[in-house]
Amino acid sequence: MHSDQTHPLQRYWNLAAAPVQAAALDAALEFGVFDRLHEPASAAEVADALGLRPAQTASLLDMLWSLDLLQRIDGMPARYVCQPQARLHFCQGQPGYCADAWRYRRRALAHFGDQMRALLSAEGPAPDPYVQTNAQGWADAARVQIGQEQRAIAVAAAREAVRCVPGAAQARRILDLGGGPGLIGIDLVRSNPAARGVVFDWPETAAVAQENIAQAGLSDRMSVLGGDLARDPIGQGYDLIWCSSVLHFVPDAAAALRKMRDALAPGGLLLMAHAEIPADAAAAARVLAFYMPMQLLGRRVTRQGELRRMLLDAGYADVRGFDSAAFPMAPLHVLTARKDELAARQ
Repeated sequence: MHSDQTHPLQRYWNLAAAPVQAAALDAALEFGVFDRLHEPASAAEVADALGLRPAQTASLLDMLWSLDLLQRIDGMPARYVCQPQARLHFCQGQPGYCADAWRYRRRALAHFGDQMRALLSAEGPAPDPYVQTNAQGWADAARVQIGQEQRAIAVAAAREAVRCVPGAAQARRILDLGGGPGLIGIDLVRSNPAARGVVFDWPETAAVAQENIAQAGLSDRMSVLGGDLARDPIGQGYDLIWCSSVLHFVPDAAAALRKMRDALAPGGLLLMAHAEIPADAAAAARVLAFYMPMQLLGRRVTRQGELRRMLLDAGYADVRGFDSAAFPMAPLHVLTARKDELAARQ
């Protein structure tokens, strides 16, 4: 007898099996499987080209086919070719290439998974969530993995968010706050010939942004500031501050929001994109899988509506928001808020 119903445990069995799927994709990226499948090829041909075992390679290709990354052309033997999304994001030289970024995220999440028991246990010292212990590592990630994510995904998502906010695209003085490689700020300035911009991040990471600014030919209109948002000045007189996933990393979010408000020109706009935990369980699952590690480290991940209240408490006016699934990993809540011109004069 056949049934469309699954066992109540199937969802959790799938969780147990998910690391096998992730490991298969990771191995395919490490060996360059997708780069060998621009044109149809058999498992034996792929194995011969990459120095792999043919039978095991056939199993790997079937797994990638089951993940909708490859098309399988049945025959004797079966042949495989990249699906468009695999070609765009996992084949070198493509504009959306982010294989290194995907592997970086997978390893980070797996690392936190391995640490979960220790982070939950009351034994031993609690982690200090806001101490920067690997500034150079963060800069290296900005140069490669985070840079790939911004180029492939986040720049377009930010551009769409700006397009949805009246007046944001006309901003003439822009701050990309916690901008990492600075590619979002670069895109915002490049799209408006009258605009000038600043990228703020840790000094080591700001140096990476400076490289990207020079490569973009915008050194005459953009600069960088290196520092700690909690302690150092971020500049003044901005028409637009773009801020994405920054408040997770500062010890006093309310103070950081006031600092951003003070840095805006009268009538200036703060546009921020951050993950919040939704009230709906299914929606929350999409966020918590990526942000529970931050929570376990003691970093701030707000619940739905908290950021809006924090903005109002910090003195912002005209606070509005919308959800966006266009950013990497989990959906983010995009909030806009203005520095009230009248209050700024008082």
